[in-house]
Amino acid sequence: MDRSQEIIRTSWIGIVANVLLAGFKAAVGILASSLAIVMDAVNNLSDALSSVITIVGTKLSQRPADRKHPFGFGRIEYFSAIIIAVIVLSAGVTSLFESVKKIFNPSEPNYTTTTLVVIVVAIFVKLILGQYVKQKGKQLKSDALIASGSDALFDAVITLATLVSAGVMLLWGVSLDGILGALISLVIIKAGIEMLASPVNELLGSSISAELTKQIVKEVSDFEGVHGVYDLILHNYGPDLKIGSLHINVYDTMSAYEIHGLTRKITMQMIERHGIIMTVGVYAVATGDNRRAELQAQVMQTLAAHKDIIQVHGFYFSEKDRMLSVDVVPDISIHDDMAFARELSREIQPLVPNMQVVIVVDHNYSE
Repeated sequence: MDRSQEIIRTSWIGIVANVLLAGFKAAVGILASSLAIVMDAVNNLSDALSSVITIVGTKLSQRPADRKHPFGFGRIEYFSAIIIAVIVLSAGVTSLFESVKKIFNPSEPNYTTTTLVVIVVAIFVKLILGQYVKQKGKQLKSDALIASGSDALFDAVITLATLVSAGVMLLWGVSLDGILGALISLVIIKAGIEMLASPVNELLGSSISAELTKQIVKEVSDFEGVHGVYDLILHNYGPDLKIGSLHINVYDTMSAYEIHGLTRKITMQMIERHGIIMTVGVYAVATGDNRRAELQAQVMQTLAAHKDIIQVHGFYFSEKDRMLSVDVVPDISIHDDMAFARELSREIQPLVPNMQVVIVVDHNYSE
């Protein structure tokens, strides 16, 4: 079973569980002639909506790429997660308003044995369902499932808080319904905002995680002939597809045929292991006893001595074109790239009089 099938299967479990719980509540409500329980059953049917949205989003995200969308539709999953997060956020806001009303106008709860049984069963089912769906979401890296599972857990917590406050009211005559409801509502609103942030950040273009960056750099560095990995950039087109690029250092003694073979091996491994369509650029490292190797050592040493520079790479020198170029990655203290590049160019210029010095300011796109 692939990832999409597992997400759909988990969502169907959520739908079935909510429908069965709704059926149980409706049957008890009708037998007990309780309109409140029947209405709560209808609410459970609406809870299945997040699972329906997850299924629809997952199926749409699996549509094949077309001319207008050459990278496919994987990002639709993020829209599904956003919709569910908005539902959770709306529920939190609504609950907060209702809880504040209860603080100023408390009412004495009226529970029968029947309603207590229904509440306990609902809490039990929602806790198990929410934990299961949320864990599956983390395992499958599905924001929509995580949000759907959290929605079910919050339902259970709200119901449990209502039950606890009712018990306190009956035993000690103290009404905590509004206060507990308001506190839990604030937690739900906070969680809803966090749920919303994850898919929105993916759509905006979040930074590459430090863990994935280290893993990719290590895997590429392990290839024979690679003497440095730089400029890693990844664009997320859904959980199953990323488009990226990086540069590798190779000795200038390698032939074009050998470089072709090396870059081909790297791209194949990236797609197989990580689902990344990777473009591999090449920096030639000067070797031997010559003017280019000597300049490379001088320039690298001079620039690396700067406390504001965390990485130097991509050295290029051409007597024919009368040009020297090198890439630097500054730390976050540098805000004016052009001014910084001009300053470094003036520092390097005496090493190559009457030649053009080009300083390329790169940036770190990982965490």
